[in-house]
Amino acid sequence: MALRERLASLNPQRTVTLNGVTRPAVIVAENELVIPVEPLPDAFYIEWAASRTVDGQDGSRALMVMDCVISHHTFGTVQSGVDRGRTLAALDMELAGICQPARTSKQDFTQTPSTDLGTNIFWTAPQLGAVTGSDGPRNETLPGKGQSIRLERRALLKVFFFTEVNTL
Repeated sequence: MALRERLASLNPQRTVTLNGVTRPAVIVAENELVIPVEPLPDAFYIEWAASRTVDGQDGSRALMVMDCVISHHTFGTVQSGVDRGRTLAALDMELAGICQPARTSKQDFTQTPSTDLGTNIFWTAPQLGAVTGSDGPRNETLPGKGQSIRLERRALLKVFFFTEVNTL
């Protein structure tokens, strides 16, 4: 939610429409009721790995870490696709922007309004992977509605948080 709010502030035009609702283009697929079969272009997709305890710590609450992958791809904004590199670079810069500062308060979103859980979540800077590409259909809302080569990137970061339960 923090990254969504930051994206809305940084680039209000970077949105997606899912389940009839338009919102900032940060998607955690496992949290969605219905997700597109093909990932939407020009959006950030968050995937989580299993959590584990950080070794060598003291205290009453365990410090945990999870690997997080944030992926994004683009076809560019014009039919020829000649701006794909610039568009991907803009997505990369937005990702770096929404990840700063590298912390947010931990919230319980199972209730409305959400409640503060009294600790923070913090993370490492995103480590951008290599640019890759694939053939794939263009999103119908893009110019030309034809075929193009998709440019994509994945970023890895580690997210740290304290458990809600005391370990002692």
